[in-house]
Amino acid sequence: MKKLLALVLMTVMLLSVFAVGAAAEAKQISENALIGIVLPTKEESRWLNDQKYFEEYFKDVNYDILFSQNNTATEKTNVETFISRGAEVIVLCAYDAAGAAAAVNAAKEEGIVVISYDRLIMGTDKLDYYVTFDSCSVGKAQADYLIEQAEGKSGVNLYMYSGALTDNNSVLFFEGAWKALQPYIADGTFVVRNCDKAVEFKDKNELTRDEMVSIMQTIDSEWNMATCKSLAEAHLAAVGSEAKGEVFVLGPADDDCCRALSDAFRDDAEVTRLVITGADGVEASVQYIIDGKQSMTVYKDTQALVKGTLQIVEALKKGEEPAYDTTYNNDAMDVPTIQADVVTVTADNIAEVFFEGGVYDGSNYTGWQ
Repeated sequence: MKKLLALVLMTVMLLSVFAVGAAAEAKQISENALIGIVLPTKEESRWLNDQKYFEEYFKDVNYDILFSQNNTATEKTNVETFISRGAEVIVLCAYDAAGAAAAVNAAKEEGIVVISYDRLIMGTDKLDYYVTFDSCSVGKAQADYLIEQAEGKSGVNLYMYSGALTDNNSVLFFEGAWKALQPYIADGTFVVRNCDKAVEFKDKNELTRDEMVSIMQTIDSEWNMATCKSLAEAHLAAVGSEAKGEVFVLGPADDDCCRALSDAFRDDAEVTRLVITGADGVEASVQYIIDGKQSMTVYKDTQALVKGTLQIVEALKKGEEPAYDTTYNNDAMDVPTIQADVVTVTADNIAEVFFEGGVYDGSNYTGWQ
């Protein structure tokens, strides 16, 4: 009996060791593996920047890029195309954070490594990695700027806008902004003029996801410049002169949307001063910031995301487990995540960050010297 018990214990120990070893074993891809990259659209300068950096940093990698044109069906087709072409890694920046789960699952059935890029794909336990910015800190940086500009004031007119509800990052951006702004809405520093739901929750700092979504549904920019312009025009038409004058705008975390909102607010003759926040640090917004048409941007250096993606690919080619900074939960798993930092850029430091930092050529812009 003792010998039998010892044999059973030894078998259990060996099985445990094998299981741990299997769990720790890193995936490995071939040296010339096809890396399929799927980006949301060519219609936004942000994603053209990403394309540029992929072309720069992946020059020694066998890769291809397809654009989904903000269409769930096209996104699915793009993933299927890479599966049929034998891609060993798919880098997917999802247009629809929940809808993309099926495409991820299909890729995993073929043994393909899936990297969620910038936008977290929700509701699937088949993701391998995620590369992103600290999205809550982006929203907080926007809010902190508005709070700083409103110091010592009360009753400041505030208009709020969110990113597309199809993008999980939009909720994180809004969460970071709301937690910073809410005490100043509650104490009357800011008066929200375009969202009754935000007013309803003005005394609550910790909102549930459903509560945040209920606010965002009424101010959803859809990451679309035309939508932003229409929303702003409708909001301004619905209020009286007391809700204009000096206006503060929490823009979506997207500079293209910020410029569209800026144009709409500045076209209203009753708006005498505009403080408006953006994010991404895209080239088209640089002159707007210099000219005072956009107050700031939260610069998200997409080079960092591309480098993080390359870091994962290079580790997989060596059969090593890629290093990561943290994890994000997508309602199905904790996804290993490489997370990049962000920088607030205003007219005061735009030369240091963008021009001296080599991001953009300062000679292309006027009025900053």
